[in-house]
Amino acid sequence: MKFIHSGKVKDVYEVDEKNLLFHFTDRVSAYDVPMITDIKGKGEILCKFAEFWFNYLSTRNHMVRLDAKDKMVVKKLDMIPLECVVRGYLYGSLYERYCSSTDIPDLGTNLKIASKLNQPLFDPTTKSKIHDLTINEEQIRAQGILTKDELRYLKDTSIRLYKQMSELSNKAGFIMADVKFEFGKDLESGDIILADSLGPDEFRMWTEETYKEGQEQVSYDKQYLRDWLTKIGFRDKVKQASENGTNPIPPELPTNVVSELLKRYKYVYEKISKI
Repeated sequence: MKFIHSGKVKDVYEVDEKNLLFHFTDRVSAYDVPMITDIKGKGEILCKFAEFWFNYLSTRNHMVRLDAKDKMVVKKLDMIPLECVVRGYLYGSLYERYCSSTDIPDLGTNLKIASKLNQPLFDPTTKSKIHDLTINEEQIRAQGILTKDELRYLKDTSIRLYKQMSELSNKAGFIMADVKFEFGKDLESGDIILADSLGPDEFRMWTEETYKEGQEQVSYDKQYLRDWLTKIGFRDKVKQASENGTNPIPPELPTNVVSELLKRYKYVYEKISKI
């Protein structure tokens, strides 16, 4: 096999002219910064979760087969350079934009953090190796990324899949606050199909038991790591480094943070996959 590239958490290899192999590694990143500490066992969970959702969701996807516990063979696609984020709750960067009234759709007034939105919001971003940026539908069409019909299909499909994932999550006692999808075009038919992966690195998950509007939530996803990094001041360092045009040096992750993150990934997978 030919090595293609290393992403933030996956290594990609060429199997043949039609297929790639994804190796889900134990790497983890936060705030677009790769951590120097691996999360042993994380790659296997992400691979299993991706397989589960690809099999469950009612849409075409690029999965061909699992090649090992942390490896998946997928079809080559012409990837669409967007991250199709769907948000059901006011949280994370959406809440920050809401508070600053920056590049934000009309969501209403006086909403609290973690408020449920009236309707799921399609909130796409650019796809970058450095930092993803919010992009609206008009900009997507103006830049020639997608046609009007393709964008409508991508938006409708993303919202439909979020609702399907959210419904199953609810049955397992969770709230899926938001999720990120990626899509690509089939090299033979040109059809748009679901791609990349789906797991705790791509969605924000809370428990119904601990959810409370107006406060920060207990997360069973990568938000747990982001919260810890924010607590120790690393997020401020990331912002400062970005302003200075430098790269921040990530901290070593403590054993208890590593074990707790893995524990939460395992817990949400086991609960949802057994429904």
